[in-house]
Amino acid sequence: MDTKNLPHVIIIGAGFAGLETARGLANSPVRITLIDKRNHHLFQPLLYQVAIAGLLPSQIASPVRTIFRKQKNLTFQMGEVTEINLKEKFVKLEGSAIAYDYLVIAAGGRTNFFGFDTLEQHGLQIKDLETAVKTRNHLLSMFEQASHEGDAEKRKAMLTFVIVGGGPTGVEAAGALAELISHVMRKDYSKLNLKEAKVILVEAGAHLINPYPDELRQATKRLLEKKKVEIRLNTKMKNYNGQRVDFEDGSSIETQTLIWTAGAKMVEIFDSLGVEQASMGRVRVTPTLQLPAYPSAFVIGDAAFLVNGNGQPLPMLSTVAIQQGKHTAKNIRHAIANKDLLEFHYKDPGLLATIGRNAAVARIFGISFSGFIAWVIWVFLHIYRIIGFRNRIIVMFNWAWDYFFYDNQVRLITKE
Repeated sequence: MDTKNLPHVIIIGAGFAGLETARGLANSPVRITLIDKRNHHLFQPLLYQVAIAGLLPSQIASPVRTIFRKQKNLTFQMGEVTEINLKEKFVKLEGSAIAYDYLVIAAGGRTNFFGFDTLEQHGLQIKDLETAVKTRNHLLSMFEQASHEGDAEKRKAMLTFVIVGGGPTGVEAAGALAELISHVMRKDYSKLNLKEAKVILVEAGAHLINPYPDELRQATKRLLEKKKVEIRLNTKMKNYNGQRVDFEDGSSIETQTLIWTAGAKMVEIFDSLGVEQASMGRVRVTPTLQLPAYPSAFVIGDAAFLVNGNGQPLPMLSTVAIQQGKHTAKNIRHAIANKDLLEFHYKDPGLLATIGRNAAVARIFGISFSGFIAWVIWVFLHIYRIIGFRNRIIVMFNWAWDYFFYDNQVRLITKE
């Protein structure tokens, strides 16, 4: 069969949305080129576990070529797309122009520092494997430095950890870091007074995990406070210079660690498309997930701005990205067969967030609950969705070991 005459589908981004689109076209009469600037698919919901030394990077990432080893109609190219020409239907990858019949942009987002240049310079983030490992190295280095610091005030600043952003990532990181200190570091640093250590979670709004129902917000706050996390609501950051964080209310905290989880915006390529963008640079799409003026181009995942039934934009969640990827594959198959394309309707599977060992909040089938049962559900759902059977076994073993022995196997300070 002459595959050169088959419709060519270019997918930009090997995240959840791009991955599901490619899988959904596995048995379709198309040629697929999947492009990503990294050679791996990253299970982002567990990225914070790398940052707090809970998991190794290899346990939450899988090589793209391995994932699609058996899919004969797909070619992977590692590189960064520098230009997208929607009118003439080609993309530029490291100087080479690649034509397409259908384009799927699933490039995702990046951290938004909202113009805080000093924050970008001195703060930490948890956006990819590189930044997660950098955060892990920094956190572990703080304990090492504090262990031989004679000045009480400097030591206190080293053991004060500020996390800005009360969304799921901030909440999960704060809970996990508090547990790392209370259950693991106290054994490793027996001569260090870890009663001096503080985890402070700062949120500019009135609630943690704001999109969640109020009962889950309150449960989250209680569970974090039980783990000795200090919570500051209605507190906006003003500046961070690497030694002190200042807030708009005039207060400040001496700290050498600030982890920023409070904002996201789309990657730069979207700004050059000349299409309508909404908040955070997300691209407005039709209900069929196409660009309004360019029906051969789809934008899905975090980058897509589409309102749901109650008039709110769909959240930037992996569950949305996965469903949109599957739906886009179906619509491309319909387009090839000259069938009408289908509108996307998000089926909400529920909400889940963990606040550490034995503690999580969940809303499933309209029922809200928290504590151990929610945590068990969270663990098994996340392990189930990790790419690769081997990775699932390793993550399960690590968590089981950590659960029963309050230990952790990856407290390594490495070169970044």
